[in-house]
Amino acid sequence: MYCEVYLFDAPYHIDRPFDYSCGDNVRPGDIVKVPFGRANNLRFAVVTKVKETADSDNIENIKSVHILIDQRYSLNPELLGLCLFLKGHTLCTFGEAARCMLPQGALSDVPNIKLRKTCVLTLSREEAEERLSLSGRAGIRSEGQRLIVDYLKSIGSADIELLRAIPGVSYANISALKEKGIIKILESESVRNPYAEYARIRDDSPIELSSAQQTAYNTIEAELLSDSARAALLFGVTGSGKTKVIMKAIDRTLAEGKNVIMLVPEIALTPQTVNIFCRRYGERVAVLHSSLSQGERFDAWRRIKRGEVDLVIGTRSAIFAPLENIGLIVIDEEHEHTYKSESNPKYHARDVAAYRCGRNNALMLLASATPSLESFYKAECGSYTLVPLRERYGGVRLPDAIIVDMREELRLGNLSPISERLHTSLKEVYERDNQAILFLNRRGYSTQISCKECGEVLTCPRCSVSLTYHTNPEGGRLLCHMCGYTQSVPKICPSCDADKLSFLGYGTQKLESELNKYLPDMTVLRMDADTTGTKMSYDRMLEDFREGRADILLGTQMVAKGHDFPRVTLVGAALADTSLFVSDFRAAERTFSLLTQVIGRAGRARDGGIAVIQTFSPKNEVIRLACLQDYEKFYEGEIALRRELSYPPFCDIVQLTLTSEDEAELMRQSKRLSDSILEKLNGDLGKLPFIVFGPFEAQVYKLNEKYRMRMIVKCRLNKESRGLFHQLLCEFSSARGVTLSVDFNPLTN
Repeated sequence: MYCEVYLFDAPYHIDRPFDYSCGDNVRPGDIVKVPFGRANNLRFAVVTKVKETADSDNIENIKSVHILIDQRYSLNPELLGLCLFLKGHTLCTFGEAARCMLPQGALSDVPNIKLRKTCVLTLSREEAEERLSLSGRAGIRSEGQRLIVDYLKSIGSADIELLRAIPGVSYANISALKEKGIIKILESESVRNPYAEYARIRDDSPIELSSAQQTAYNTIEAELLSDSARAALLFGVTGSGKTKVIMKAIDRTLAEGKNVIMLVPEIALTPQTVNIFCRRYGERVAVLHSSLSQGERFDAWRRIKRGEVDLVIGTRSAIFAPLENIGLIVIDEEHEHTYKSESNPKYHARDVAAYRCGRNNALMLLASATPSLESFYKAECGSYTLVPLRERYGGVRLPDAIIVDMREELRLGNLSPISERLHTSLKEVYERDNQAILFLNRRGYSTQISCKECGEVLTCPRCSVSLTYHTNPEGGRLLCHMCGYTQSVPKICPSCDADKLSFLGYGTQKLESELNKYLPDMTVLRMDADTTGTKMSYDRMLEDFREGRADILLGTQMVAKGHDFPRVTLVGAALADTSLFVSDFRAAERTFSLLTQVIGRAGRARDGGIAVIQTFSPKNEVIRLACLQDYEKFYEGEIALRRELSYPPFCDIVQLTLTSEDEAELMRQSKRLSDSILEKLNGDLGKLPFIVFGPFEAQVYKLNEKYRMRMIVKCRLNKESRGLFHQLLCEFSSARGVTLSVDFNPLTN
């Protein structure tokens, strides 16, 4: 027998199937080790096909599969097909796609399996006491051994770690009893599941829906009962109770004997969210996200693979869970940019979900209060079924939004980042024993340090960005938010030696300092990348705020989305317009979404709420519509602009990035790339609609000692256009010192 395999670590230009001879126990999807190259180095590979003849004239030179790896890690036909889909759809290598399907550690020589060691008695208590007393060995009469025997006699069996915790018992006592045959040690796999406790208390109560929710669910249920792949967009205002509708759909899917994947953004995967689902669906839930340890992710993957799970909840990568018989895939907050991967394979979870729904005749359910324009356009065109949910659950009103003109604050002499209106509203929150959320999408203390003498801005030596000033208990440091470079704060300007350095701008640290200064009675909890670096710290802070241990939750995007705090009656947004003026055609969409989401955190209970939006652009239409929570009006204007300027969804955008440590070589290869594209477009591909921009410097030109040049291509992605970019990757994959990456419809610059 012969098999075709793809190597896990093949460079792009040789990423193709290779023939090997194999035994009849090898199947498509298996992971194997094969000798490769002149040195016959052993490499991991995936079997994609098994056949009786090889596609080679030199059969005698075909090498043999060295070893078949544990078939528990084999890819099923659906995931094997998904690897090929990603390879063609994103132009990654097959191995890069396959790694997404496997848990970390699966390709390790030492399996990441935790064994539980349990001690059991092999003799009766009387026999054991007799064996102990008759033995003449030194120490066999020890009290520790007697304690072990008595303990096991009373309960039958116990973990070794539990026995060792008994005062007076040592591992030597356990070993001695094992040698005498008095006890034996049994090994079994131990599942690492940090959410196991959540499932111990079950909530089987029926889900009560409002009339609006019931109408939405009825539409989704009709889609669920269809026998073909389909997609629906649950478009509901903030606080409309989309989660209840989704849970009702999950109930129906599981009742049909099918399985569910539910994706949520990382920032929305809180203990509260997980607890809701684990209490309802019990131990048949697996959770996958980046804060889990490698062992915890590994064990969750094995539970899914073994068919012990009906519902997988997780962030982007959970879309690759080895779940079979899928009936529903939910993508909650589908507008979030975190659903798009920025490393190979550069996939969007929505595209992978669509593929898997196609293979399973399942429903892809997207949900958002501010859908991506691409998704809402598909709903408008009929590709997706639109499921509107236009009112808040329980008749709760949307918060009143107040726009504060920060230019007027400056004219009145207020140099603080806290406007007079926000200051007054925060005091009212405290007096009423309520809570507030403050949002500022900048971390650190001061965002820029410049010299008043020469105007020089202190920048990172590794990146072409300014350094941010951060305070800490030891003093202050300058930090690069791109590469992590840090240095102490200089006393004089490194360019002109003047002692006139000034600190400009502000981030969450400075805003926290101002709050402590002007509202000393209020407790502030700051949540950003500086305060949530340890495992589960994010979860603990949210729990502290929920339990009322803080009056104000201050932070970056972490605090803006996905939270439901009944006591929050005030939301404040500082520098609400900063994201409007970046060089990105999605700037308006992102700003509208972010402000709509943060405003929606207020007034989710009967007390109602308000939002104070601080901006230097108070008349901006995007900010005004976000305050009104009027997505459809925003969509009308933005989609018309996209159509006029030929931006997605009316075209696809391809970003080509060349990276090198050698700036001169980068410029040479940039010209070569440009010439190659133009040559191809003037040749066989000339009939395809292409608009080419560049080459030009990336928005951050230098990143971690590497320079970056880019080209942007507007086109329609299809087999022919992808073929062009495939050729370019092959041409440049063997170039020395320069790498080319291709990203289809990137969400960031």
